[in-house]
Amino acid sequence: MVNARYRDTCSQISVQETLARLAFRPPACIPKAFPVEPPAAGGLPHGSARCGWVSLVGAGPGDPELLTLRAARRIAEAEVVVYDNLVGSGVLDLIPEDAQRIYVGKEAGRHALPQGDINRLLLRLARQGLRVVRLKGGDPFIFGRGGEEMETLAAAGVVCEVVPGITAASGMAACTGIPLTHREHAQTLVFATGHLKDGTVNLDWTALARPQQTVVIYMGLGALELICDALIAHGLPADTPAAVVHAASTPQQRIVGQPLAALPAAVRAAGLGSPSLIVIGSVTRLHEVLQPAMPQRAPAPAAAVPA
Repeated sequence: MVNARYRDTCSQISVQETLARLAFRPPACIPKAFPVEPPAAGGLPHGSARCGWVSLVGAGPGDPELLTLRAARRIAEAEVVVYDNLVGSGVLDLIPEDAQRIYVGKEAGRHALPQGDINRLLLRLARQGLRVVRLKGGDPFIFGRGGEEMETLAAAGVVCEVVPGITAASGMAACTGIPLTHREHAQTLVFATGHLKDGTVNLDWTALARPQQTVVIYMGLGALELICDALIAHGLPADTPAAVVHAASTPQQRIVGQPLAALPAAVRAAGLGSPSLIVIGSVTRLHEVLQPAMPQRAPAPAAAVPA
């Protein structure tokens, strides 16, 4: 009875209401806010009177309810938010109305702003004394280029924190019933990117083709056929279970599971696009076993029809 009442109560609490409730908790119970001034160590670059603060915030896989409390608070405190293409719309709704929004999204083959320019933008905003949130899908330090941005800020003496987020692979696992590790299926977990800085997909295929492991490839949909062929050529059986999951944790989530050799054709037939994760390993078979026990996700809203 208590558990049922608890669930009923929780289902009625929005992210915004949660933030409002946090404001009334004792200060010791809530994350520290942005400092008014940065610590003295490191100094203030270029003789500025006050240097701002940059927070690299992981927005998680898309569902705003998967934000950490610190991430939600940083967004609520921000004066300017620099955000990516993969940040969920529900997360963007938490940005204060008076905060400046700067879109620097990256899509396959199309960048709103090159990475070097993003680094310099964050530095320029911080030097203006602003509270800056760099909002990234997933986790800033897992294929999020957060390390590159923080290097630039650190070299200039700008205070910068990292707020971790639920990476896409973890969000996918929780929403599909595909456990990333399992004693009977995978004792090793590997994350790889299918989009290298030089534009190639020259990965360590021998390591990725080892048995008894789960491989999750980020940003690899455009090279799916190459990836599957390379893994088979390096010893992974063609009938190895695999899947592609699109838009994990959002109402648009879709999954296609097939043996490795048949996966590219199945994904083309289903019309899956980015963002998608490629998951390789026998853990993908557990989707059919575990998914029925999971709460049903609301379907994606229908597209609006012009009047």
